[in-house]
Amino acid sequence: MTDIQQLATTLDDAVRDVRAIAPLTDAGPLDVADAYRVQRAVVARRKARGERIIGVKMGFTSRAKMVQMGVDDVIWGLLTDTMLVESRLDLGGLIQPRIEPEIAFLIGSPVRSVADADAAVAGVAVGYEVLDSRYRDFAFTLPDVIADNASAAAFGVGSWHDPHDLGGIANIGLVMEIEGRLTQTGSSAAILGDPMRSLRAAARLAEQAGIPLEPGWVVLAGAATAAVPLPRNAHVRVTAAGLGSVEVTTA
Repeated sequence: MTDIQQLATTLDDAVRDVRAIAPLTDAGPLDVADAYRVQRAVVARRKARGERIIGVKMGFTSRAKMVQMGVDDVIWGLLTDTMLVESRLDLGGLIQPRIEPEIAFLIGSPVRSVADADAAVAGVAVGYEVLDSRYRDFAFTLPDVIADNASAAAFGVGSWHDPHDLGGIANIGLVMEIEGRLTQTGSSAAILGDPMRSLRAAARLAEQAGIPLEPGWVVLAGAATAAVPLPRNAHVRVTAAGLGSVEVTTA
């Protein structure tokens, strides 16, 4: 029988100690259902320390990543208020950070089912997500990464835009620069063909988990490009056509 609380303690301790560990599956079998239970237990420990849930992040939203991991569905993790970055991010508490450009949604009304998703969008913004796997060398199986809250570490978003003013977000160009050097370019089409599909997937997974998407929450739709290592003492800017830009400086 899987010891959910013990696995959650192992992952939570790795985060707090800033220490990479072996994948949980090295020690024994772990299925997807139990992996999500571990994820919830880890987040519960964070909530007990005063953090609050403010959104969700989607993972495996590109076909290439699904094929690489041998899966046919997306995964998700939970975002807390301590993950939200205003302009400066201290990397001292992270193990092996990587960054990727994102499209973000602001939820304006409760989402109880997929049918609620589209109308619930109160804003769309360019964003970024900082990933930080707690497993050595970013090596893991599907249950491992789910248990590890889908590698969530930090995120930032730019100014919110009224979705009705955008004329669609299915093919928005994104550019990421680090220290003024072009690092990644991509399109929002890489996110399941249209980031709206990722939002609906988030609503589906939320309904299945009994965790409705609440007003004020942020949904990170998934990466538009591959993630790249995030160095210390660097300035990062992510720009999206029609959405402006978002910036972060690391220390």
